[in-house]
Amino acid sequence: MFKDQPKGLIAAALANMGERFGFYIMMAILTLFISAKFGLNETTAGYIYSGFYASIYLLALVGGIIADKTQNYKGTILMGLIIMSIGYLIIAIPTPTPVPNLPLYLTLTCFGLLVIAFGNGLFKGNLQALVGQMYDNAQYASKRESGFQIFYMFINIGGFFAPWIAIGVRNWWLKVNGFDYNAKLPELCHEYINTGGQMSGEGLANLTTYANSAYLDGRQVTDLATFCDSYIDVFSRGFHYAFIAAILMMLISLAIYMANKSKFPDPAKKAAEAATKASAEEIKMDAQEIKQRIYALFAVFGVVIFFWVSFHQNGYSLTYFARDYVNLDVINIDLGFTTIKGAEIFQCVNPFFVVTLTPIIMWFFGWLDKKGKNISTPMKIALGMGIAAIAYLFLMFFSLALPSKAELSHMKAEEIEQILVTPWVMVGLYFILTVAELFISPLGLAFVSKVAPPHMQGLMQGFWLAATAVGNSLLFVGGLLYTSMPMWITWGVFVVACGASMLVMLSMVKWLERVTR
Repeated sequence: MFKDQPKGLIAAALANMGERFGFYIMMAILTLFISAKFGLNETTAGYIYSGFYASIYLLALVGGIIADKTQNYKGTILMGLIIMSIGYLIIAIPTPTPVPNLPLYLTLTCFGLLVIAFGNGLFKGNLQALVGQMYDNAQYASKRESGFQIFYMFINIGGFFAPWIAIGVRNWWLKVNGFDYNAKLPELCHEYINTGGQMSGEGLANLTTYANSAYLDGRQVTDLATFCDSYIDVFSRGFHYAFIAAILMMLISLAIYMANKSKFPDPAKKAAEAATKASAEEIKMDAQEIKQRIYALFAVFGVVIFFWVSFHQNGYSLTYFARDYVNLDVINIDLGFTTIKGAEIFQCVNPFFVVTLTPIIMWFFGWLDKKGKNISTPMKIALGMGIAAIAYLFLMFFSLALPSKAELSHMKAEEIEQILVTPWVMVGLYFILTVAELFISPLGLAFVSKVAPPHMQGLMQGFWLAATAVGNSLLFVGGLLYTSMPMWITWGVFVVACGASMLVMLSMVKWLERVTR
């Protein structure tokens, strides 16, 4: 798999792996942290989640412009790592829960998220551009797609371990304070506090039931108000401590990058060397061809928006679905000092499948090449959109008999237990979504690297991430559907979005293939 790849690839992938570890901790717990910390409902938490994810990728465009203008790619990447570490520190510092001043503490958290997003914008797109330039050498040009697949695989090694650490730290802190993990308690505790103890009906009955089973020593709750304050404070503080693990991995990523910085290609030097060469090259391809390349890139950017708005539901509506509709008691790994149990655990499934399936898909594409049946990158992206539609069709099928979120709040705890689905539903969903991802994301990066004009590499990588930002800015739609529509309709909307995008991409394949030759 690593044969004939440029030597700097592994070092760049390892540096990115540490950064992605922190990012995947964020993805695994962000919406649940916001809900548990501030008592926000799924829709409101979704606006913050959408804004954060959109800004992460939108600011990558700013990072690309900064690197292209200054021609200091390596320095920009370094500053990105440092700034991200500061952002994680801001949200890792424990603050009291329930929060004494909601606007103040929520603003502080959002500021920390913005700092992380800006640092990520300086880092992510420019590191990808740096990797892309490793393949400008004719010796490695034929390995560009496989190189980006390897790079993408390493990203997800960090992503696999992140949810385990996040859950382990949070549940460890619960255990230290004598509590067991219960995914449904934070929401019920906040409802009790916000109503001034005037909660009634099935909500109060369920809160009492769950609270009486929350103490590890088996004691019963005598004062619900005191219990609710204590439980959500410990629960949220555990999340704060999980972000400290993200900081540690960011520092490891920083050390790897610094140790190998001199070995990486210098895009600034290449740009200087190619100043006259690049302009001659562009004269050969003429202005019209340059325009065609840019049009082709933006056509693909437009299509993948719909993939990202569907795929990144994994940290939002799909995480809430796992919390509310999946039998989490089946997943209970006791490590002695902590337990691995929680809706966040499913966030490790996608990275696991990325790591395990990447070599298989690389072999499959290589086998097709040897048989003379090569599938073009645009066609692979189109197929990926279709596979994403199948993933949501799969979840839609298992959601046909499930009550809506609104109906769920009026059901007894025993009735809710009866309708919970097996965790294997989430595993199956993420398996299919991962196959779709491997047809789109790493190959999309390779497509951008190959088609972008030489002097616009960082900018076009930034636009790829900006397209992701547009998709992420629409993530809140998943929350609106989740809280107001039947479950099967919620997932059906994403089936239609991905299926329609596949058809649009198929209609452009011939043109895109001509542009990429």
